[in-house]
Amino acid sequence: MNLDSKIPPGELADKWTQYRSTVKLVNPANKRHLEVIVVGSGLAGASAAASLAELGYTVKVFCFQDSPRRAHSIAAQGGINAAKNYANDGDSTFRLFYDTIKGGDFRAREANVYRLAEVSANIIDQCVAQGVPFAREYGGLLDTRSFGGVQVSRTFYARGQTG
Repeated sequence: MNLDSKIPPGELADKWTQYRSTVKLVNPANKRHLEVIVVGSGLAGASAAASLAELGYTVKVFCFQDSPRRAHSIAAQGGINAAKNYANDGDSTFRLFYDTIKGGDFRAREANVYRLAEVSANIIDQCVAQGVPFAREYGGLLDTRSFGGVQVSRTFYARGQTG
């Protein structure tokens, strides 16, 4: 199966766009009356909380650790996968989607995984802007590695801190 030329069915690729166009909007005046609870203060939780607070929502963050600084997003084994194709090895959004679905024993919701693959490159850029200490090559570019049995280098990691 040639994953580079394979594109997902139109229904799957457009599912997020269709949902976003039908969901009800929140009036900006009502945002401060809504309270959003975020569980976890790692990269995803802290980023979500900061973004929602900037939009005007009241946000409460709960974490299991002694301090939010003890979250293991950076020190966790592995890293963060994104379809940026830095190594020019044929990585693509669909290839990340397929590897993620296959790695999860085909139990994940395909539309959600496809949306994750679509925004993965932007997530890495946001993490870099927030100061995440990803490993870099000698030229200063972000370094990637192959991780988890995939044939492409798409894992962004923190050298010296990850497994």
